[in-house]
Amino acid sequence: MTGIVGKKLGMTQIFSEDGKAIPVTVIEAEPSCVVQIKTLERDGYESVKFGFFEIRKTKNVNKPMAGVFKKSGVKPYRMLREYKMGNLKAGDFVTVEMFSKGDTVKVSGVSKGKGFQGVMKRHNYKGGPASHGSMFYRAPGSIGASSFPSRVWKNTGLPGHMGSEAVTVKNLKVVDVRPQQNLLLIRGAVPGAAGSYVEVIKGD
Repeated sequence: MTGIVGKKLGMTQIFSEDGKAIPVTVIEAEPSCVVQIKTLERDGYESVKFGFFEIRKTKNVNKPMAGVFKKSGVKPYRMLREYKMGNLKAGDFVTVEMFSKGDTVKVSGVSKGKGFQGVMKRHNYKGGPASHGSMFYRAPGSIGASSFPSRVWKNTGLPGHMGSEAVTVKNLKVVDVRPQQNLLLIRGAVPGAAGSYVEVIKGD
């Protein structure tokens, strides 16, 4: 299996054998269930569909997906992902034990939403003089000439919505794996707010 979906719980620190404090992000990844096996003959490609985070109330499952879960004989799950992996059948479970200390992973998630922001926060503009009477402190400044091209150039940095975007961070290190608690401890910039879902994939 190449990846797993977990919930970002927050950050903490652990100590290495030589006494150094290591900042880590804690990700809770419950055992993932094999929901469906895709085959080359029936589906045109080979993969395994996994379910993450069991749905407690079956009324929250739409009819097409309810049929998939019923056919496989498994409980309904909130999130579904497909990975390439063999020697599995519907109903099998995969845990965080697929990872080990020192593994390099990439983590995908939705970044924190910042709302509507100006150019200084959104694009790191320097801004104008902050002295009294300047009247040009945090404004974006000129965005194009009047006579030509009589429009705003593409990719001009302007105020707008910031954050809440799909982000993938590569080359993160697995510091510790705790199967009893379904926890992964990862060092590096894991995207998303505490409580959000992230996908952890093996490889850089």
